[in-house]
Amino acid sequence: MKLGIARERREGERRVAATPETVKQLAGLGLEVLVESRAGVFAGHGDDDYLQAGALVVQDLDLGELDVYAHVRPLELPTAAALRRGAVTVGLASPSSELATVRELADGGVTSFALELVPRISRAQSMDALSSQALVAGYRCVLEAAIRLPRFFPLYMTAAGTVPPARVLVLGVGVAGLQAIGTAKRLGARVSANDIRPSSAEEVTSMGGTFIKLDLETAEASGGYARELSADRGALQRRLLAPHVAEADVLITTAAVPGRRAPLLVTRDMVEAMRPGSVVVDLAAESGGNVEGSLPGRDVQFPTADGRGAVTVVGLKDAPSAMPTDASRLYAKNVANLLALMTRGGTVAPDFDDDVIAGACLTHEGVVRHPPTAEALAALAAENEKASENEGVV
Repeated sequence: MKLGIARERREGERRVAATPETVKQLAGLGLEVLVESRAGVFAGHGDDDYLQAGALVVQDLDLGELDVYAHVRPLELPTAAALRRGAVTVGLASPSSELATVRELADGGVTSFALELVPRISRAQSMDALSSQALVAGYRCVLEAAIRLPRFFPLYMTAAGTVPPARVLVLGVGVAGLQAIGTAKRLGARVSANDIRPSSAEEVTSMGGTFIKLDLETAEASGGYARELSADRGALQRRLLAPHVAEADVLITTAAVPGRRAPLLVTRDMVEAMRPGSVVVDLAAESGGNVEGSLPGRDVQFPTADGRGAVTVVGLKDAPSAMPTDASRLYAKNVANLLALMTRGGTVAPDFDDDVIAGACLTHEGVVRHPPTAEALAALAAENEKASENEGVV
């Protein structure tokens, strides 16, 4: 079977879905691996590296001839339409925001696997791309904050006086949040954190941070994810967090609810109450933002309430792509491990009795197998039908 590895074309994307190491793994499964020329150049892998690993390097992939297609970013509509019926795709799909592509994949008879949907069970950890990429993003966001903060992170005791450590507050303690805590601690900052899941307190402490306990309802969903708070509880959360935000030199927000808009954790008023020179990094800026007014890929200056300066709000975009070598190393391994699970004798043949394979499948044989996405598509179709009926009414 022919497995194609694309050169990612979305602006800002520097990762690749296979490295020379995983090409060897995939070729060992009996797959013929075709890598598009310069696919791995930003991740530090030249065409010769892939050739030596056993891949065939081609100038452009012929999507209609591929049996399997591995990618990083969600497929664009023309790409999905070009795949042959019965082809298998593996990659990030962002199904909640790419409904048109999902519909195209289903109508085209493509069996697609979304790495966001890989079940969070121990057996599937090696295929969990959300976690591997969140690890990179959590590390990167601290570096971005440290570059912009006009002071040191660590404590310094010098002949000229003592420099106190920076105070870092992390909101959202998933994989990215924990990595942010660990990185900030290694840089010498004093770190505190909060998450609406009570189970996070022990994890924060284990990373050397101080957990901020708020009087809020338990908000943990299945699979260890956070679930969104009701509107009134969300407002209470922001009021309780406000004094902690005001005391921080660096605020890092990483909270996300899978398949939903990122929850609003920090209002503009809360940011403006911070000290001049403080830095806010919103890791959720691309999915709506945890911080009011943050913009993906941009730094925004918020004047402080006392009029003495400004706070820099960083809307982080493509965070894993900013470190493409290690991000690709981890991501490519996630892809290869999932493919290995469904490959026998050189043939990719998904066994839908396997919980991991069934859980990660987005479309198969014309059906959208992920219930929330299927419901969203049905709702969109009903909305479009109603709009058409209304247009026909004179």
